Order: sequence, then C-alpha cells, then structure tokens
Amino acid sequence: MSKLIRILSVDDHPLMRDGVAHAISRQEDMELVAEAKDGHEALAAYREHRPDVTLMDLQMPGMNGIESIRAIRAEFPEAKIIVLTTYSGDVQAAGALKAGAVGYLLKSMLRTDLIDTIRTVAKGIKRIPNEIALGMAEYMGFESLSKRELEVLQTVAAGCSNKIIADNLGISEDTVKGHMKNILSKLHANDRTHAVIVAMKRGIMEV
Repeated sequence: MSKLIRILSVDDHPLMRDGVAHAISRQEDMELVAEAKDGHEALAAYREHRPDVTLMDLQMPGMNGIESIRAIRAEFPEAKIIVLTTYSGDVQAAGALKAGAVGYLLKSMLRTDLIDTIRTVAKGIKRIPNEIALGMAEYMGFESLSKRELEVLQTVAAGCSNKIIADNLGISEDTVKGHMKNILSKLHANDRTHAVIVAMKRGIMEV
C-alpha cells in the first residue's frame, strides 16, 4: 500500500473542520492526523505530527493564518501548507504565498478541488486557482497603501467626514484630503465609496 498523505487541518470553525475531516475520511490515500483551532495550536500540532500537508484558515483568533504559516515555515522550511479560506482578495493571497504557502483554495471550492489540491501539493507542486492568480496579476505593480492611508480609509468606511477623520487622527483636513487623493490614485478608484469597495474586494481591509 502506498504511503498515506498525512494531513493537519487548522480552522477555528468546528463545522469547517468536520467538513474537511469527512472529505479526507473518504480517501484511501489520506489520513487526518490532527486538528487545530488557531495558529498556536497549529504550530504545536505540526511539531508533534509533522504532517505532509497542512490546511490553514487565514482568519483565526490569536495567531492568524499568515502568522502561523510564517512560524511553521521558520522551523520547518519543507512544510507544505494550503490556505483554505473564504477570502479571494489578491492581498491576502499574495501575503499567504509570501509567508510560504504553496496552495491557495477558497472554501467554496472545497467540494470540487480540495482532494486534488492536497494530492498536487503533496507531490511538491504549487496549486493556485485561476481566479486567484488572475486577481494577483491584475493588481501586480499597484502601490500599497501606507499605514496612515489605511487608517484614513478605515475611518472613511465608517462613514466619517474629513473633519472627523482629521480630529480622530490628530491631523489637518488638508492632510486628510491629501491622503484621500493618494488613496484614490493607488486604488484606481473614482471616489471614496469606490475606494472602500476596492479595498474590501482586494482584502486590503475589512469592515
């Protein structure tokens, strides 16, 4: 019998872990060796079980998915980690791949693509869905928002006026207007509302 692909599943939602466990249990060439509900548990489980493939959620309490990927890869550079997430934004995908993930899968693809993706990654081959790759390519070369610009945009998303933003951040209204001009340019947005929509779509921020 061929060697089983040993899998670690990391997600803070029990129903999601149950779904993954069920899918894996039906495969003759795979076994689920451990589960974790956050990044700290994921690192401990990886150290104990040394799985062939790890399925990693991005949004988790405490140590999130990207931080967990970095921590695991720092100790185990050979770790094969597949991100399994609801977030399709290019910023999250790029961040996960930069951290060391070798696969990226949307949870909506679990039924159709999970098993093939695990087998592909287990062989040492990267697996990125076309829609994620196209999204990353579309925004390649776009400038990133600065920390201050992101703070301004987050307050815009909360419905604040330039005066309120200025008061909250301790800057002048003219400075706020300057930041907004840069934000619109960097995001290729038409107005404030469009900028918020683009930032949410790309995963630059959450509201």
